[in-house]
Amino acid sequence: MAPSEQVRRTAEEARFNSLLQAHHYLGYSQPVGEHLKFMVYAGTRPVALFAWSSAPRHLGPRDRFIGWSPTLRRQNIGAIAHNTRYLILPWVQVEHLASHLLGRMTRELSPAWSQVYGHPVYLAETFIDPTRYWGTCYRAANWLDLGQTQGRGKDDLTHRPNRSLKNVLALPLCPDFRERLLHPA
Repeated sequence: MAPSEQVRRTAEEARFNSLLQAHHYLGYSQPVGEHLKFMVYAGTRPVALFAWSSAPRHLGPRDRFIGWSPTLRRQNIGAIAHNTRYLILPWVQVEHLASHLLGRMTRELSPAWSQVYGHPVYLAETFIDPTRYWGTCYRAANWLDLGQTQGRGKDDLTHRPNRSLKNVLALPLCPDFRERLLHPA
């Protein structure tokens, strides 16, 4: 299997977007902020898609896991990448492929982020909707379960749940991730 290819701002980006729209249960939505899009190929055929973006500003389980103050969070939030979409295309049926690709992708993520944005990322995170999935491939790739969201979303004004609770999973991308995230920028 060929290595993944970063397709944002390339001729393959439209194909990436349309495959996500057609085959991911959440569809495609244009990311805001820093973001990368990766396609994994077998020969010339795409087999998997990864979308990464800037991390949500406030995420209680993650913030407690890191142990940072609001000031350090504001300064260092850019050093976290949020996995917004992961899709193995429906015609691909290979046992253990999901966790294998996830492990490979996270090893490539920080160097690719540095190349595009001029700074690395030290932690990867994602949401898992437990009403749909358990996050088996993430857990098999050694991601940590940090807890659950409050189900309120980023634009919450009511301070009441307005969507399903999500499990927050994270993977440190370097051994000293916490020290790097706790260091003033």
